[in-house]
This record gives sequence, C-alpha cells and structure tokens, in this order.
Amino acid sequence: MSVSPAFRRLWAGLSLSNLGTQLSVVAVGLQIYDITRSTFSVGLLGIFALVPLVLLGLYGGALVDAYDRRRVALFSAVGLWVVVLGLVIQAVLGLESVGLLYGLVALQSAGFAINNPARTAIIPRLVEPRLLPAANVLQTVAWNIALTVGPLIAAFLVAGPGFGAAYAVDAVLFTAALWALWRLPDLPPMVGADDKPLKLGLGAVIDGFRYLATRPNVRMTFVVDLIAMIIAMPRVLFPAVGVIFLGGGAFTTGVLSAAFAAGAVLAGLFSGGLVRVVHQGRVIVVSIAVFGLAVAGFGGLLLGIGPSHPGAALLVPLVAAGSFLALAGGADAVSSVFRQTILQSATPDDMRGRLQGIFIVVVAGGPRLGDLVLGTAATWTAESWAALGGGLLCVVLVLAATAAQRGFWAYDARDPRP
Repeated sequence: MSVSPAFRRLWAGLSLSNLGTQLSVVAVGLQIYDITRSTFSVGLLGIFALVPLVLLGLYGGALVDAYDRRRVALFSAVGLWVVVLGLVIQAVLGLESVGLLYGLVALQSAGFAINNPARTAIIPRLVEPRLLPAANVLQTVAWNIALTVGPLIAAFLVAGPGFGAAYAVDAVLFTAALWALWRLPDLPPMVGADDKPLKLGLGAVIDGFRYLATRPNVRMTFVVDLIAMIIAMPRVLFPAVGVIFLGGGAFTTGVLSAAFAAGAVLAGLFSGGLVRVVHQGRVIVVSIAVFGLAVAGFGGLLLGIGPSHPGAALLVPLVAAGSFLALAGGADAVSSVFRQTILQSATPDDMRGRLQGIFIVVVAGGPRLGDLVLGTAATWTAESWAALGGGLLCVVLVLAATAAQRGFWAYDARDPRP
C-alpha cells in the first residue's frame, strides 16, 4: 500500500464503510424476520435488491467508462448515504413497514450497482498490474473482516439499543467512504482502440456483452460464481436456524454470519503464496467445489440436530456449524480474489467499467437471487434440506461447467487470455 497512497486511502475508507454496510444488511434481515417470522419474507429481499441491481448495474458500468470514475463513485456514494439515513428514520419512528424496508433496500441496491463498478474499476488505475492480486487480497480481507465483525456488532446493537442504533452506526461509518473518494485524483475515461470517446447509451452496454461473449475465460468467472451463489449461498437461512435449530436468535444469526466471514479473513491472511499461482482457473474451480461441500456439511449437521426450537443457543452444534461456514467462507474468498484478478488483468481499461458492471450484477445479484431460491426451498422442505441439497448441486454443476469449458482449467496468468 506504500506504493500508492491513493489506493491506501481508498482501501481504508471503503473498509470502514463496508463494516457499516454489514450492520445494515444483517439488521434489515433481522428486522423483517422480527416483523413477519417468515424466512420467505427475508428471502424476498433478494428480488427487491436484484431487480434494480440488474437494471442499473449494467448501465452503471457504462457510466464508469464514459465519465470520470471518481465523480461517478462519489455521487453514487452520496445517494447510498441518504438511503442509510432513511433506514435510521424508519427504525427510530418504529414504522415496522416491510414494504418500506423492501423499498429502501431496492434504492440501496440501485446506488450500489453504480458505486461498486466505479470504485472497483478505479483500482487498476492506482496500482501496477503485477500488484493486482495483492490489492485484491487486501480488498477481500477488509471486506470479510467487515462480514465477520459487522454481524456480531449488528446482533449486539439489535438485541440492545435496537435497529435504529445499527443503522445509525452505518451512517457514521459510511462517511469514511465519502472522504476516501473525495481525496482521489480525477480519473477521466480512457478512449478505446478507435480513439473515439465512448457514447453512453444502450449500445455501450451491448458492446460490453458482445466483448464478454467472445472471452470464454472471463465469462467462466461469472458462470461458476452464479452457480455457487444462487444454488448454495446459505445466509438467508441463518435467522430461522437461530430460532428453530440452534437457538440463540439474533446472537446465533450474528455468529453464523461472522463465522462465514472469519473463514474468508483467515484465507486472505494466509493466501500470500496464492498470489503467485499461475493456473488461477483451477484454484477457482477447486475453491467453489470446497464451498459447495462445506455448505452441504452445514445442512447435514442441521438435519442431524432437527427442528427442536431450543430456548438457548446449543454451543457445541453452533461451533460445528460455524466451522462448516468458516470453510465455505474461506473457499469463497479464494475464488473471489482470482475471479477479480482474471477480470482486471484480461480486460482492457476502456471495457473495465462495463465488465465490472456485469461483474457486480453477478457477485451481488447472485446471492440475492440465492436468498430467494434457498428461502423458497426452505419453505417447501426445511432449512437443513435446502443447505444440504444446494451444496451438493453446486459441486455437480461447477464440475459440469468446467468439463464443458476446459480452457478455463488451463488458464495461465503468465499469458492472460480472456
């Protein structure tokens, strides 16, 4: 980070704001479950987040390629901050409106769809190409520290001062992102190979998809992540697991969320040797297979415990469940580092915004759609069967996709062919 002071400031500011974001993510899920006592209602958050994410994520990527990336990131961050203030107000007033919460999540997702591609596309302009894997490791570690600490703080605040306190802390921490983006230098767009500035519109978005359609290795990074997130991401199950299977309510929800992220943090801290790996496609495939098996193990554990509705947290099963989720989180983090690295290193600068727009639709939209899929599966069967079946199906589909696209298994970072 000493090589690039601008990256250091951006990393620090976004790390703090990401912590606050996780407070709100967990608090919204807990608040909706507190109002409705329905896992399906929590899972329905996925649709309200996914639709604006898809609609604006693709266009937001084009904005990043057409305008100054610093300004796009800064203006969208201000919009996100206003939405957080809306969460604070509704909680303080005690409105308990599920519809209002869905609406605020939709607005938050719309802002995120523009903000995230902008700030991610900024990074290759701040660090050298050889340092991109290390920069992505730092980003992943910071993000997952937020995922670890955020749910625990959220559970503490929700159980104590209440939902309003959790959202208020998010609003304060988010100012760190505003400061970091304000301090960045101007980052005007770079012209493409034809030396003509990008004309913003539907054509620019379509050009991004056309480019992706001809780049099988980059495309596979999206495919395998969608499989994992839609089929096997278990986070929507945590509120019900904390009531029905493991006990402890909000406390257990926070512990399970934190365990997943803690595994990702540990994977990042001990991944120094991985940044020198050249066959990055293989690492991604193996990581996602491990992710699926770990989620299946989590589901199998719940199946063995059964829906006993314990009055207090079952500590031994909770530790075992946390261990499975930590393994899943670590595998997901390793996959994330190399998927992002392949995208950044194999994509020209004038296409990075649009590809990052598609990337954020996949990375953020996949888990949201997964919330709906697993939430619905849990309603039809049980939370245990949803996790077990989803994890095993994830492994099967990832191996099938890799068999269909063998070039991804042979991807070599020394010759990054998209």
